[in-house]
Order: sequence, then C-alpha cells, then structure tokens
Amino acid sequence: MRLLHTSDWQIGKVFRFADDDILPVLQQERLEAIGRIGRLARAQGAECVVVAGDIYDHLRPSERTLRQPVERMRQFPDLRWHLIPGNHDFNERDGLWERLARTGLPDHIVPHLAHAPAPLDAAGTAWVLPAGLGHRHVIGDPTAWMDGTATPEGAIRVGLAHGSVRSFGEEAPGHNLLAIDRARQAGLSYLALGDWHGAQKIDARTWYSGTPEVDGFDLGGAGGGQALLVSLDGPRAEPVVESHAVGRFRWARAQAVLTCADDIVALEGRLRAIDPDDPSRVLVWLAVSGALGLSDLEGWQARIVDGLGSALRLLRIDGAPGLAPSSDDLDAFGPGGAVRAAAETLARQAGEGDEAARAIAAAALQRLYLLARDGAGGLA
Repeated sequence: MRLLHTSDWQIGKVFRFADDDILPVLQQERLEAIGRIGRLARAQGAECVVVAGDIYDHLRPSERTLRQPVERMRQFPDLRWHLIPGNHDFNERDGLWERLARTGLPDHIVPHLAHAPAPLDAAGTAWVLPAGLGHRHVIGDPTAWMDGTATPEGAIRVGLAHGSVRSFGEEAPGHNLLAIDRARQAGLSYLALGDWHGAQKIDARTWYSGTPEVDGFDLGGAGGGQALLVSLDGPRAEPVVESHAVGRFRWARAQAVLTCADDIVALEGRLRAIDPDDPSRVLVWLAVSGALGLSDLEGWQARIVDGLGSALRLLRIDGAPGLAPSSDDLDAFGPGGAVRAAAETLARQAGEGDEAARAIAAAALQRLYLLARDGAGGLA
C-alpha cells in the first residue's frame, strides 16, 4: 500500500513579524498546501493521508479557521485522512476536537483521539496505532502502549505520533519524548512522526515529515515544504520513502558586508537567484553591515531596499550600511563655499558620536547630496 505522511499544518498560525499585507497570504498558503497534498496523494496512488499532529496552531481557533482545513480535505473523498492531536492542538475537554465532531465530519476524515488501533485503509490490510496528545506536555512516552497492542495477523502496522525522539537535536525538550527505537520495539512497518518542522529520517522505518509549508527563516534549507510518500509492500518489508515538494514559499537568511557598488550588485544577484523565475515566492531576512559612499547608498536604496523590496514576498532588513563619503562624493558640492563646508562637517559627524547622531548626520548629508546633484552644483 501507499500512504502520504504529513504533519504540522498549524492552520491559523500567526507570524508576528508579518504586517497586515503579508500575514493573510502566509496563512492562506498553509491551507492551499492541503489541496496540493491531496492532489499528490491521488497522483501517486496513495490510499490515505496520515497527519501527525498540529493540524491547528492553537487551541481555540475561530469557527472559520476550524472548518477551513476540513473543507480542503472534503474535496478528496477518495482518500482517508487520519488525524491526531499534537501539542498545539491537544485534545482537551470541550476543546477544538469536540467542536470538530459537532460539525459533522465526513466519513473519510478520521480523528484518532484515543490510543487504540484502527483500520488505516478500507480493506483493513493496514492498521494505524495513533498516539495523539491529551495535554501540551506529556510526561512519559505516548507511544509506549504500541508495544503490547495487537493488530490482525499479517496487517501492516503504522504508528502515528507527535513528539521528539530522545536523540533528535542537541536540546530535546523534557516532554513528549518518544523512544527512538519505537518502530522496532512495537513491530511497526512505519512510524510517522510530527513536531519537527523540517523533514528528518530517524531510521529506515521512522520519519518526521516536516511542515508542508515552511514557516520560519531557520528552516529555509532544512527540509521543510514537503510531504513523504511511503510505499509499504508488507508488514516486514522496509518502507520506500520519497520526499515530494508541496510548499510554495522559500525562506532564506542572508548576510552582506557592503563597501562598494560591486557588493550591492552581487547581493542583488544572490537574492534573486533564490528563485529567479518567481521572486514573489521568496522571503529573506537580511543582515547588513559595512559602509558606502553617497552614490553607492543611492544604489543600495534603489536596487535592494526599493527594487528587491518590491520583487520579493518579504525583505526584512537588520542593520544598514554606514556612510563613508569619498572625495568624489564631496566634489559634488563644488570646490568650496558654504555648502561644501556643511557637507564636510556632516561627513565628519556621520563617522563620530553615538549611533543616533551618526544616523542623523548621514541622512542630512544624503539629502544635501541629492539637492546638490539635482541642482547641478547650483548650491555651491
């Protein structure tokens, strides 16, 4: 059989850095990823989709947010969608899972709220052993019950859980801990995990799928934005796992030290190369340092701040190039006179004092430079 493994949709996620223009776009794309997952499952001949927790980002979504992922899954009645609660959307009394049940879920959408095996496919050749969370932080391994739980003879056993394996990462949290060898101990054909937002292979039978739509700059190159197609030829056969891209946005961190016009051109090329065909898919967090002359600061503003800032979905900039006016820059103010003297004073102040004073002097010098340039030296 074939199944599609996904997790950590976190519908309704709030991106605190995002303004009112980009926030709805990022939230909507997490919903659109569900449709891409369904179409991928169909195209690859998967019988079901297993969602390893954190379908929602928080416990009390609005009614619209609650229903939105259900409506996306409703469009694929030929697929069985198996869901478990994670740490963001754990199963609390009178919580969102009871609200979902009251909406009248279609038969092909199956929340697993109890630690009890259930058929994974219509034929019953495969069974899911779900280990959803009933609290945000669980003491003890929520998958431990799988070891002694029987399923029909010859059935494919698929574990479904949300948490961290003990050796996963340098600082694994002290809660929701899962045995790294649970698949072996419980005789699982495959253990589908959620919680980590980048895809991760733990062993041949144990995988984290990662989030289908990358949601942070630290995951830009760490495996987010996919779903896992899992082929299981039998209960003891080693699964064949294939990663398929389903995410839209590409997130990246970048750093640049700018000292001249060539640095600006190189930076622009590097950021546009992240997705040259569609830069509107790209979000960049850029850290900038260095110092530029007056004319090069114009290039920085035009090519990076205004140009790339309009092309990319988001350009978040930390820092800014300082001002280091060249002799050619100062010559724009003429060979002498009051304006040239003022420019030299501002240039000195832009390199001295505290950060606020330097910024004020640099801004004043840039403004004076533009007036002198546009006035063709008429201010001298």
